[in-house]
Amino acid sequence: MPRFTVQSIRNICLLGDAGAGKTSLAEALLKAAGAISAQGSVERGNTVMDFEPQEKQRLHSLNASMASFDYTQGEQIAHINVLDTPGLSDFRGPAFGALSAVETAVVVLNAQRGLDNQSIKWLEIAKARGHECVIVVNKIDADSLDLSVLLDDLRERVGPQCFALNLPAQRHSKVVDCFFSPSGEADFSSVAQAHQRIIDQVVEINPSLMEHYLDNGEAGLNPSELHDAFEQCLREGHLIPVLFTSAKTGAGIPQLLEAIVKLFPNPAEGNAEPFIKSDGVEVKARPDPNQHVIAHVFKIVNDPFVGKLSVFRIYQGSVRKDTQLFVGDGRKGFKVAHLYKLFGKEAQEIELGIAGDICAVAKVEEITLDCILHDSHDEDDWHARSLELPKSMVGLSIEPSVRGQEQKLASALHKLAEEDACLRIEHHIELNETVLRGLGELHLRVAQERLRERFQVEIKTAPPRIAYRETVSTEAEGHHRHKKQTGGAGQFGEVFLRVKPLARGAGFSFVNKVVGGSIPHNFMPAVEKGVHLALQSGAVAGFALQDLEVTVYDGKHHAVDSKEIAFVSAGKKALIDAISRARPVILEPIVTLQAFGPEACMGAITTGLGAKRAKIIGTDAPATGEVMVQAEVPMAELRDYGSELKAQTGGLGSYALEFARYEAVPISVQRQLIEAYRPGVEED
Repeated sequence: MPRFTVQSIRNICLLGDAGAGKTSLAEALLKAAGAISAQGSVERGNTVMDFEPQEKQRLHSLNASMASFDYTQGEQIAHINVLDTPGLSDFRGPAFGALSAVETAVVVLNAQRGLDNQSIKWLEIAKARGHECVIVVNKIDADSLDLSVLLDDLRERVGPQCFALNLPAQRHSKVVDCFFSPSGEADFSSVAQAHQRIIDQVVEINPSLMEHYLDNGEAGLNPSELHDAFEQCLREGHLIPVLFTSAKTGAGIPQLLEAIVKLFPNPAEGNAEPFIKSDGVEVKARPDPNQHVIAHVFKIVNDPFVGKLSVFRIYQGSVRKDTQLFVGDGRKGFKVAHLYKLFGKEAQEIELGIAGDICAVAKVEEITLDCILHDSHDEDDWHARSLELPKSMVGLSIEPSVRGQEQKLASALHKLAEEDACLRIEHHIELNETVLRGLGELHLRVAQERLRERFQVEIKTAPPRIAYRETVSTEAEGHHRHKKQTGGAGQFGEVFLRVKPLARGAGFSFVNKVVGGSIPHNFMPAVEKGVHLALQSGAVAGFALQDLEVTVYDGKHHAVDSKEIAFVSAGKKALIDAISRARPVILEPIVTLQAFGPEACMGAITTGLGAKRAKIIGTDAPATGEVMVQAEVPMAELRDYGSELKAQTGGLGSYALEFARYEAVPISVQRQLIEAYRPGVEED
């Protein structure tokens, strides 16, 4: 039997900007719950959550980590899974996976900086995915704070559904409860008024509870009914509790633990994570330990000692040692040899994991990030909902420093990409180039360090080619006859096709309008293959084609000489012929850039971007003395931008990128790209 039930599990994810103190907050929770004997610090490099060498060196989380612990609050026992995520924008990818595994998103703010754009974005993402949201204002022990202004700012920018669950007291050295047992004086506002606001908000969503409250007052409220109404408010987005803490002094930590146990939803209460079947139908798992197993793998760790560790959230059923599980639609299952719970870098073996809990298995190579584990073929076609990860736009062309280590590098890159879905590996066969793409320069720098230190692979790097694309701007027709006679059976295939442009971002469409058997049905896949080959290799500058429709409307065949290879060649060259007549256009990737720096450097930042064909969208002040400049910039203009921004801001600048769209390059740039293209000679 498990030592806890589904109703006693609490899954929370700590999100927020770098420097908010998420890792320190997790450490304070572990200490207050008795899970660790002494509280570590990020500065000393001895926290449970930040255990990688690069994290200790940089004093920042670089990956999502987890710790599980039990905590007793009065008569209630809770099993709490805390997931700590990176705040640096370059490493936000793992946070998406961690968020998918919990009911409650806890957005942590630095009291000195207030509400920042990154935290607003996380609140929006969490709400869009149906998570209950909580805001924790950390570092209230800092000097010269006006927390009343910060609370007003939260209500103005996030919404009036933000209510203080506790308030700072005794010059921010303590907090006073505003919900369970409101009493005492706060540093600002009124505890009684704050309590009344929350109660009014909670009872308002339940008509019977509201009627009872109006007739009998708060004294007549049943605690369990109040909990259910509070949780409903969280689930439906009518309430975002705000709690004040100091991870350093411990102020507010017991109150946060009490809220986690008494108010945060358990897996049976939260908004159930939907799954998608192959036919597009949405289905939901039931948090019942006695049903079929449904689990989602949201994190992969390639541990040098344990091996490949796959971390998963169980949504339905129970997993024991020796349970047979299937991976996705795979027909061959695997037996769970060892089942683990994670506590930072430690993997503690357990006997049983139930619905709602988070566990891990080791050394199962078939498991991939984002896959579904299950114990019945009835769920073969269940898939996880898309995480909508940020686009990886910054790249490095890489190769091993030592010849002969190509396979070792490929294996190491595969393991890094398994752990972080925002690290993307591209192999450009024509250029004989491997490109590692990430969310920023720091992201790629840390990946290089991991290649060297964890996998002992030294690499050489160079700027990669920009991921230009080609398309057409008008309709045109193309034709090619492939005819070859070599003494025996010949080759013959003729294709007539038409191209027309599609909306930007629409991709590609292939249409077969051949009638009368001029191209036999069995040769049409070969024509389509030839078209796809032309799409991949490009027509005017060697870049992949997109945003066009190809319609094959006629052709000819020969009863003896027609073969698949002939129609592959005819399809490819007919498309190239059509594109040459369709006013081809080269597209370049445009990214949305957010550049951060001291307020005094705004002029230098905007001037620098102006020289890069940038379009300034706007500016903001996410924190006192800081400015954020948002712009749309061609990716080709951003090589070495990190170094330039550091120079413009005295080393204090940072930036984040997100793919926006493709746009046509200027005529002068297109001319240069076409002139630089030297396609290889191809036999007809």
